[in-house]
Amino acid sequence: MKRLFFLACFFVAFSAAYSQDYQRAIGLRLGWDYGISYKQFIKGTHAIEGVATFRSWGVPGFRYSYFRITGLYLVHNPFPGVEGLQWYYGGGASISMYGGEYRDFVKSLDKDYGTMGIGIHAALGLDFKIPNAPINLSADWVPTFTIGSYYRGFAADYGALAVRYTF
Repeated sequence: MKRLFFLACFFVAFSAAYSQDYQRAIGLRLGWDYGISYKQFIKGTHAIEGVATFRSWGVPGFRYSYFRITGLYLVHNPFPGVEGLQWYYGGGASISMYGGEYRDFVKSLDKDYGTMGIGIHAALGLDFKIPNAPINLSADWVPTFTIGSYYRGFAADYGALAVRYTF
């Protein structure tokens, strides 16, 4: 019985030392593209994040837009000496739908062009929960390799700042 009590105390202390200041967060993701982000801690320092982003840009003869849905699995680690700050790493996948007009740049196209792509992502970032406030900030870098779309191959410019409400 004493061993069970000691084991229970150890688990409570261990989980408290590695618990997050929040369990869920939802908010805006602002970067090259913009959208919404939802993060949910699933076990200790492990979280999943769902991101839906959009981008539209263009000039006559060259315009594009895309919509991307991304799922990430993230592992958080405390940043020594700063309360509420963590660094994280992980990876995931996405599906993207692209559309656009590329006539002036791809002469063989005589109409609008649309594709769908699948991406594989790595993730590296910082996550900060503002003490005594329901606000979470994160900044990350998400290098991506995309196949099956007009924008295919490796891209190192995907990343953003997220501002989320925690609950």
